[in-house]
Amino acid sequence: MTFHAHPDDESIATGGTMAKAAASGHRVVLVTATRGEHGEPVPGVLDDGEPLWERRVAETHRSAEILGAERVEFLGYVDSGMMGESTNDDPACFWQADVAEAAERLAAILRDVDADVLTIYDDHGNYGHPDHIQVYRVGKAAAALVGIDAVFEATMNRDAILRGMREQSEFFDAMPEDDRPQFDENMDMGSPEAIITHAIDVADFVEAKRGSMRAHRSQISDDAFFLAMPDEAFVRAFGTEWFIAHGRGRPADAPFVDDLFAALADPI
Repeated sequence: MTFHAHPDDESIATGGTMAKAAASGHRVVLVTATRGEHGEPVPGVLDDGEPLWERRVAETHRSAEILGAERVEFLGYVDSGMMGESTNDDPACFWQADVAEAAERLAAILRDVDADVLTIYDDHGNYGHPDHIQVYRVGKAAAALVGIDAVFEATMNRDAILRGMREQSEFFDAMPEDDRPQFDENMDMGSPEAIITHAIDVADFVEAKRGSMRAHRSQISDDAFFLAMPDEAFVRAFGTEWFIAHGRGRPADAPFVDDLFAALADPI
């Protein structure tokens, strides 16, 4: 089971891992905390009067189909918006949810599907989004309720991002400044390589991952940097997905592990 905050998060953070697991015969279940009500729709995508959340729910089901997930669930909370926005104060939003109550909702699904592996986010939600932080809190609490030990925090390899940005500087420098991703040595995005335990090679599944991104047309336009990147650059940027085995570490001299399910038989 992979647990995310909003529609399209699954594509970017774990899409390749989901497709790889499905292709290997594992049952894949996608749970999303909110319906992404406060996303910024791509201009001209929505029909007149169409609520954004309805489109995003439909896009999530399409994305799941592309990735091979056989079940999609929404926990029923409202999108909290970015950190510091007034939407954070909505009593119905995920950021305001009682962690124990939300964990029970998630635990009920975990029990129903008899999940062996759960993915959440790292403790700062990859980049500080309130709903992502809440996924970490709720996910680890639900795993404790059900007794799942194989919990993995989806993250980004901060060091690899910086290396890739330097290697692909010509591509990024050619982008409009407003669309150009901003990374520097002091960024809080992702996690340092030293604490990451798993590097999942999803190069063979990047077409599914990219197709999943395209399914989220209300959020990811065709000229967004995710989709505008040349194929080779996309594989280099998104051909590996990174995880931290929750509550465990990787010895400094140990290699990354390339299988989330290996932990079931041989915990690191």
